Amino acid sequence: MARTAALVSIAFVAACAAGPRVPPVVVSAPPDTSVGYDGPALVVAPEDSLRVPQAVTVVSANDLDRRTAELFGDALRLDPTIPVPTDSAALEGLENSPTWDIDVRSYETVDRVQFYVGAFGGPGATHDRFVERLRRGTRYEGMIRGKLRAGDLPEDMYFLALVESGFNPHAYSSAAAVGMWQFMTSTARGIGLRVDWWVDERRDPVRSTQAAVRFLRGLREQFGSMYLAAAAYNGGPGRIARGLTRYADDLGGTTGDDMFFALAEKKYLRVETKDYVPQLVASALVAKEPGRYGIRFDSVTAFVYDSVRVGPKMPLTVISSAAGTTVAVIQDLNPHILRGMTAPKDSMLVRIPLGSRAQFDSAIVATPPESLVGARTVKTAAGATWASLAKKAGIQSRSLALYNPTVKPSKKTGKIAAGTAVLVPTPAVVAAALPVPDPSIERYGGSNRTHVVKRGENLSVIAKRYGTTAAAIMRLNRLKKPLIFPGQELAVRASSPTKAKPKASGTKGKG
Repeated sequence: MARTAALVSIAFVAACAAGPRVPPVVVSAPPDTSVGYDGPALVVAPEDSLRVPQAVTVVSANDLDRRTAELFGDALRLDPTIPVPTDSAALEGLENSPTWDIDVRSYETVDRVQFYVGAFGGPGATHDRFVERLRRGTRYEGMIRGKLRAGDLPEDMYFLALVESGFNPHAYSSAAAVGMWQFMTSTARGIGLRVDWWVDERRDPVRSTQAAVRFLRGLREQFGSMYLAAAAYNGGPGRIARGLTRYADDLGGTTGDDMFFALAEKKYLRVETKDYVPQLVASALVAKEPGRYGIRFDSVTAFVYDSVRVGPKMPLTVISSAAGTTVAVIQDLNPHILRGMTAPKDSMLVRIPLGSRAQFDSAIVATPPESLVGARTVKTAAGATWASLAKKAGIQSRSLALYNPTVKPSKKTGKIAAGTAVLVPTPAVVAAALPVPDPSIERYGGSNRTHVVKRGENLSVIAKRYGTTAAAIMRLNRLKKPLIFPGQELAVRASSPTKAKPKASGTKGKG
């Protein structure tokens, strides 16, 4: 009966409010508020930004109460038990209302959630960019939700990638976070992704999603809350753990996802992290009720493919030709292959259009062996320069230098030492390369007071490196168990780490 009465009341509200849609109530935003990345806004096309305009409609609580009284009367607002007419159509619509597997209904009235619901669902440039992100996400939604489900995470954490990058595999922040899930180099390598000059799996939609699932699952296990895990994903696990410790007395009795919203009320978290979860909640609310906000968009072709294993240095032009498609299609399916060909030392799986594997296998067999290699190694003669070598290869000297980052010509003469091995790519390989920076460049704090956990490390190993104890690291990071996972950032408070010993032969990892 209680549920029926609530539905009847809501139906009556809906019936009374019929007519032109009233824009959602929003509150004012702090200046220069943008979607919550772990660092400055993404360096992508301006139209791809979800920056919220500073000029927004401000509705006070008193105005809202007065408007509610005008529409429904004080008696209805204060006494929900008063009988009201029943609208069967409205009730049927409520019965078929969307569902979420993250808790959005408990927090939809939070001021910052309301603000972002208004920004994403109301008129304006932010709304348009939000819709474009929803459209782009349809290409990856099935894959992402499947990975989340397989990792025992809520499928609606899918919207985290919307907040992070707008589902852009090539998103690049000014803090050098890269890809759909915006991983830093050290975090990505620590959680098992390959990141080097040739291959950057942060840009791989599938591999980066698998890594994000592992990372989020570990954070949820650490903090016991999906929203605290999301905040830690953005602001760092160490910062969240220290905040929970600092305000433990104030947060006493608060549990679960409420912990994030309670911590966000303190003057501790950065604005980006405070707004991160509200953006996630607002995205889920608006995206699952698009009609309510006048949102319509066409779906994009799903990210589906066949996979083939190819040898090292194979040009993308050869792969695309064998698959009966274009280089642009192969680049779209393999955005992690950076330099127009597969890496020089590794065979690797490459994605090709769905249904083209048989054709590909036959075409590769018929391709001359010399055409399957996109670069050759030459030994330089005396007096060789980038310009002289590049002229012979039919490419620009700058491009040749980029393919040989470890070769350093003389600063005085510009000449390369005789007998130096230089990798010379073909013009087709250079043309298919992506204009992206070296993934090893990372501007990430620079402090030796934090440590990103790598595979195979435990607290004892880390403590020894920084001249501290495992117990001290646990206390500092508010760890209840000595459980850590690759990619996790730990506070260590050391003046300087000890130099790591070189690994034994044969144990070198990727990247």
